[in-house]
Order: sequence, then structure tokens, then C-alpha cells
Amino acid sequence: MNPVIENMQKHVSVRDFKNEPLSDDTKRQLLIAAQSGSSSNFVQAFSIIEITDLKLRDQIAQISNSASYVNQTGTFYVFVADLYRQSQMLNEAGESLDGIKHMEQLLVATVDTTIAAEDMAIAAEAMGLGICYIGGIRNDISKIAKLLNLPKYTFPLFGLTVGIPASKNQVKPRLPQKIQVSTNTYDANKSTDLDEYDQTVSQYYANRESHPANTNWTQKNLDFFKEVRRPDVGKFLKEQGFSLR
Repeated sequence: MNPVIENMQKHVSVRDFKNEPLSDDTKRQLLIAAQSGSSSNFVQAFSIIEITDLKLRDQIAQISNSASYVNQTGTFYVFVADLYRQSQMLNEAGESLDGIKHMEQLLVATVDTTIAAEDMAIAAEAMGLGICYIGGIRNDISKIAKLLNLPKYTFPLFGLTVGIPASKNQVKPRLPQKIQVSTNTYDANKSTDLDEYDQTVSQYYANRESHPANTNWTQKNLDFFKEVRRPDVGKFLKEQGFSLR
């Protein structure tokens, strides 16, 4: 197997880091990786904020309920979907901002930002480091925006911890390709045939070394999606200038 793919198969979210900062050269390489990914129409609609202020980092950690692995890690970044630059270009050219405000452009910025973060994550793991995405920054997205002085047409999408792992969980079993991959058309029956996969996931959680649990994939999804989460995100996006249309 290709060594890059082999390394990707070993991915786990790390929540136990050594309290050792990353070198400037390591961080430079990570940022190069993040900037090297694909970008829709080359708009490069993202910004990356490294949080070095420990007080600020702790505030973000408390909001995201991830203090132990945001505060103790090699470094911590916030990835921001960012169309502020483009809004300033349009303002200076005397053009309407309607092209910035619509849902499609928000999706473009979201995809650009996610690609950048995943490229950094792959690079980090290739260097022997561990990562964990911190979507919990959206628990109080308005507070995060204020803490980071974010202008309009920006959206703090997630944080990313990068550091030297102190320990790792076992790799979680992914959905079988026969369920998740189809040809030419969506196969609704095949995509919901989950009995065998639920058994595999149940065994994983029952036998893993850290925090074993009695659950399966279907149950975890039911628990996650049966309630509305972070209902203020849409309101925040409108306040940031996006029409969501």
C-alpha cells in the first residue's frame, strides 16, 4: 500500500499530548501544508490564527469543553472561513457585496478552510505528531469571534490541536465501502444496511483500552442527532453578513 495512505489509515483523534511546544520550523512546515491544498477558483477563503496567549487559549478551551488537550499541546490553531478580504476588494472596486453574502460563497469558504485544515492534519501525522479537531469552539461562536476580533464575512469553523501524543486510542473502524461508495447513482437501500457495521463498532467500543462503552454506530448517531445543537450558529452567520440564501 502507498505509505501516505497507510499512514492516513492510522489516524486517530489525540486527546492526550505531551506538554512540549512545537518548534518554529515544524509550525512553518505545517502552515505550508495547509496553504498547499485545493481552493475553489483560487479564492483561498480561509485564515489561520495560532493561539499562543495562554490566557486566551484557556478561554477557548473552556468554551469548547476541551481544556486538557487544548491547553496542553504543541500548538493550537483556529481555522476561520474568511471572505473579509474579498469584501474589501469589492468595496474598493465600488461593487455590490451580494456575491459574498449568499450561501454558496459561505460553502466555498467552509470547504476551502476544511481542506486547509485536513492538509495540515495529514502533514502533522506524517511528522509523527497527533491532532484533534475542536468543533466545540462553536459552543459560543459569538464569544469566540469577539475574543479573536473577527470582522464581518468570517466564521470560526473549528480549532485544531497539534502536538506530540502522550497516548492514543485504537483506530475506529470506518464504514465499509460497500455502504458508503456507489456507482453512478445513490443506493438508498445499501447506504442504510448497518447491522454488520454496528456489530463491528460495538466490539470496538467494548474492547478499547480507554473509556470502553456499550454502544454502536447507530446509537451514537441517534444520541447526536436527536437534539438541536448550537442553534445560535445560523443567527451568528447572519450577524456576520451572510444571507443564508
